[in-house]
Amino acid sequence: MPITPIRPKWAGVLTDRQRFNRQMHYQPVDRCFNMEFGYWDENYKLWPMFVENGITNEAEANRFFNFDRIEVIGGYTWLYPRFDEVVVEVRQTTKVILNEDGLLAEIPKDGHDTIPHYIGATVRTPMDWRKVKAERFQTSNPGRKLDIAALKQQHPAERDYPLGVNSGSMIGKVRDMLTFEGLAYAIYDYPEMVEDMVETSCQMVEDTLDQLLPYFAFDFAAGWEDICYKGGPIVSVKFFEKVIVPRYQRIHRKLQEAGIDFWYIDCDGDVRPILPAMMASGINCLFPFEVNGCAHPAELFKQFGKELRIMGGVDKIQLGKGPVAIKTYLDTLPPLVERGGYIPFCDHRCPPNVLPEDYLYYLDLKEAMFGMK
Repeated sequence: MPITPIRPKWAGVLTDRQRFNRQMHYQPVDRCFNMEFGYWDENYKLWPMFVENGITNEAEANRFFNFDRIEVIGGYTWLYPRFDEVVVEVRQTTKVILNEDGLLAEIPKDGHDTIPHYIGATVRTPMDWRKVKAERFQTSNPGRKLDIAALKQQHPAERDYPLGVNSGSMIGKVRDMLTFEGLAYAIYDYPEMVEDMVETSCQMVEDTLDQLLPYFAFDFAAGWEDICYKGGPIVSVKFFEKVIVPRYQRIHRKLQEAGIDFWYIDCDGDVRPILPAMMASGINCLFPFEVNGCAHPAELFKQFGKELRIMGGVDKIQLGKGPVAIKTYLDTLPPLVERGGYIPFCDHRCPPNVLPEDYLYYLDLKEAMFGMK
């Protein structure tokens, strides 16, 4: 369905691709790159401007708000084929499903967004892992092969927007398969199994990169972990340095050889304990940088200087408090935008407690502050 934008695209003289690359490499730009990180599913049902205009997902919302374009492509960097999602039990207000990661999860019957309650995992022991690995982690599986010609047609060399390559996950998806509690026990009970899971994940990522890197001039790499919370990482710094860093370094070498020097990791919570190890591995950008779970972006820039970039870092808590709080927070960001290496947007999916009129105020204010003068 055609999307009619609710607002004009920010004025500019550079292409989105030029602007993104210059901004993240501390070079002069016409204005700030304009993007956001999506919305809770409830927003699409509750915000009148979404409902009345048939906006049902992030891609449509990006066109609706006329944001600058940014894309990421990748392959199957984790298990393939995935488990079939099936309903195991229906309860009074919830249902238990076997999800695509092989986890038994209790979720609301009405489908509203919430963190599932995980009841059990398919992989608990080394024997379980050997079986799943043999069935779902084979690079020889024909389904893992990418249609490069189709991707090149979708993202031509002369594109005017930044294109990233998915660099997968080294430990976040392992956590997804084992559960938080399961990973905590497995690190001590079955350390060899956990390291083999990490190594296997790395091999799946390497296989995808080997298929993609020769055919595209990527502008950045994009990974995902989500292994931190407000109290820090869910694994020890020692484990991270011993098991995760060597695999990151392998991925980084491939990215370097392909001319990619900008690599972000999507990780919520307080990443500071493992950030030095991340940066030593070649990761040089944090995304979407949860302020309430970590710190104001300025604090990390002060500590790490221009070796670190940040995308995000607009406190969603302040967006929910209304215009005064929104302006007070945005007023802290101009020095960061001016220094370069920083793109401000909501520090996670925008939640439904943010009023749509306040969100539009935020977008207007952001343009007034960071658009082309």
